[in-house]
Amino acid sequence: MKKRMDLGLLIAILVISIFGIVMVYSASYIWAEYKFNDPFKFVKHQALFFSIGIVILYIVSNIDYKIYYEKANLLLIGCIALLVLVIIPGIGTVRNGSRSWFGIGSFGIQPSEAAKISLIIFTSKYLCKNEKDLKSIRKGILPILGIVFLIFGLIMLQPDFGTGVIIVMSIIGLLFVAGVNFKFFIRLGMIGVIGIVGLIAVAPYRLERILSFLNPWSDPLGSGFQIIQSLYAIGPGGLFGYGFLNSRQKHFYLPEPQTDFIFSIISEEFGFMGVLIVSGLFLFIIVKGFQIARKANDTFSKYLAFGVTFQIAFQAVLNLMVVVGLIPVTGVTLPFLSYGGSSLMITLLEIGIVLNISRYQK
Repeated sequence: MKKRMDLGLLIAILVISIFGIVMVYSASYIWAEYKFNDPFKFVKHQALFFSIGIVILYIVSNIDYKIYYEKANLLLIGCIALLVLVIIPGIGTVRNGSRSWFGIGSFGIQPSEAAKISLIIFTSKYLCKNEKDLKSIRKGILPILGIVFLIFGLIMLQPDFGTGVIIVMSIIGLLFVAGVNFKFFIRLGMIGVIGIVGLIAVAPYRLERILSFLNPWSDPLGSGFQIIQSLYAIGPGGLFGYGFLNSRQKHFYLPEPQTDFIFSIISEEFGFMGVLIVSGLFLFIIVKGFQIARKANDTFSKYLAFGVTFQIAFQAVLNLMVVVGLIPVTGVTLPFLSYGGSSLMITLLEIGIVLNISRYQK
């Protein structure tokens, strides 16, 4: 029987997203005025993305999730085609060194964001249909991993290591809850370490990021600059911060703070209390998502709700670890808060799917 969607999750999403719009303005207005002579440049775009995303969320929350089971293969093929097209010179647009975008005027669409949800849908269907084969690495695991690493490879050709890692880890999370033998993950971890070494070997700038992570002050004006400025933003925040709009690091110290490092500005302006509130909202959203997955009506919706929630949780944790200097810079945005149209709209679409699943939960 169809029920009312989970209002607690919906309200939390609206609160954190609207706060994100406010913080995009605070973090970007100085840079936007200097570069575009319009202090509202980024916040206008983000508000538009949010408005479109909320419409998408509402529509998707009213579409029976079972349709994704039927269309999973088509969605995946479409996303693979887009990932191939975007790396072709003349079709894809280069931004910040990555050919990850289809440019439409001053806007951009990032197909790798759509690939995140399409692969979760496809994997959820695959796990439902092949439960008996999951004990066999050759019959059950290698086919889905082959598809995952095909998409990972296409994303690395852009290159976009951060998004690639999120996609791989999201599927590994799904395989884990599906009951795949734990020894497999140990072996996969070893292969992953070898793969990371190989990726560093073919792109030396990744080694620079690792070295700057270990000791950012060894190159304070180069590879270590972002981490140092982020820590300078977080450190002085104290209990209540400097106050809204009063960040110092956004004055051309922290590069483009409205994107990957927006949490640094939140910490600087709102202090420990701001960090606590934002972390609490993320925790509430993640717990709600897992609860919906646990109470879901069938196996497919359980995997789908878990996969979406785990992906959002992993991306948030990955971003926060970068911002506080626990891991090297990955270029991963903070869900709901960082500036970025494709990321915000796809994340709201994913939440729409989870809200629809909540209508049918036990």
